[in-house]
Amino acid sequence: MTGTFDYDVVIVGLGPVGATLAALLGRENLRVLAVDKDTNVYPLPRAAHFDHEIMRLFQSLGIDKEVLRYARAAPAYEFRTARGEVLLRYELPQTSASGWPSSFMFHQPGVEHALRDLLAADPKVEVRLGTAFEGFAAFDGGAFVSLASADGPSRTKVRYLVGCDGASSAVRACAGIGLQDFAFDEPWLVIDAIVGPDAQVPDINLQICDPERPTTCVLMGPGRHRWEFMLKPGESPEEMLADNVIESLLEPWNVSGKVTIDRKAVYRFHGLIAKSWRQGHVLLAGDAAHQMPPFAGQGMCSGVRDAANLAWKLALVLKGLAGEAILDTYQSEREPHVRAILEASIAMGRVVCTHDRAAAAARDAALLAQRASGHSPEPPLAPRIGPGVLSAGAAAAGDLFIQPWVMRHGKALRLDDFLPRSSWLISRQPAQKRPPIGADPTHIDLGAAEIAPFRSQLDAWLDARDADAVLIRPDRYVFGAGSAEALVSEFANRLST
Repeated sequence: MTGTFDYDVVIVGLGPVGATLAALLGRENLRVLAVDKDTNVYPLPRAAHFDHEIMRLFQSLGIDKEVLRYARAAPAYEFRTARGEVLLRYELPQTSASGWPSSFMFHQPGVEHALRDLLAADPKVEVRLGTAFEGFAAFDGGAFVSLASADGPSRTKVRYLVGCDGASSAVRACAGIGLQDFAFDEPWLVIDAIVGPDAQVPDINLQICDPERPTTCVLMGPGRHRWEFMLKPGESPEEMLADNVIESLLEPWNVSGKVTIDRKAVYRFHGLIAKSWRQGHVLLAGDAAHQMPPFAGQGMCSGVRDAANLAWKLALVLKGLAGEAILDTYQSEREPHVRAILEASIAMGRVVCTHDRAAAAARDAALLAQRASGHSPEPPLAPRIGPGVLSAGAAAAGDLFIQPWVMRHGKALRLDDFLPRSSWLISRQPAQKRPPIGADPTHIDLGAAEIAPFRSQLDAWLDARDADAVLIRPDRYVFGAGSAEALVSEFANRLST
């Protein structure tokens, strides 16, 4: 860090998004202060799902084995009628482009503790719990951030402030950033339970499209399950949280005396996107920047993707290896991705969220006919990121790059574990003799011994795109595929502008 700044980055909010961002910045040798108003990890789960891309990121941080203690792969996702007929069924593959099962259900506090332990071991990351964000004053080149704790008020001078402080973000409010409302706002009762040995709960994730009471029933981490019940018009959160009401709602699932209620809360499922994710040296990530209903299970995933996108760009700017304009590509890349997922989630929610019997009957008839004809809708495809630090017109630009894996002596070997954390240039041409300079990608020859187990899969990927090389960014999105020399030159140009 240069100058008289106290920190390179202050992160407000230490949930999964803030903790991931802090970990990524810390390993870039940046000085980070992460604060949270609470004194410990929130002890009960909120998010229930993350996907293969997020597991790949946990792998890159070295916490995948610890995370797997609190997670399990999900096999399928079904939408059913009140009578149990299958309207939609999405198979959830047990492999993916990232080299992991496509979907995981998990126990959030366990994963958050794994992230906190990672931060505690990093001398570049300072964590202050029980510390509230009070406001900021921007100046040319950074911001003064005001904080308050039991020790009293404090003020710190930072290059960048990132609000990862949730749906009611104080950082967003202080910056005066408004929200775009997607006009989806539905109240639901959420019940989390610890499952006893005698309980027979479903082994797949379910949406029960019952107009009498739309219901969600999904796996969580090992030994846990979640039910969600949509409130009817006129029902209040207070009455729905009563023990007798919860008991009656769970009665059809035959779990009385077989599960222990761990958490009960009423949430409003809605869709919102902040109109600006960057205001000078202040940025937003996670729920502070966007909120979505849970039907696609992508709320936390989207926030962690924000952290991965933002971290490498902040690192390059702070090290003087890229121009500050690169930070404008954070929103231009992430917002279209988030918007596509949010709209898909709302569309899935509209399938479920109706109390109108006639509308539900028409929906059921249409989807059952589609299913009978063999033309049921496919699960939404993962969208590409929007325009930003990508090669103009190059093959695969904006796609998530593959992580090939092979089994050796009963152990899974994954590509990312054999390569550095920098950008990569994987090329059919021999690697350059010199080490990478600044933000140059690490040049990896397809003939190199360290990637020999993955050569056939990488060759096939390049063949499919008629390319000699591919340049992959630190967040593992493809800059472009084509000529090695042209890709490196264009990448350098994009970072310098």
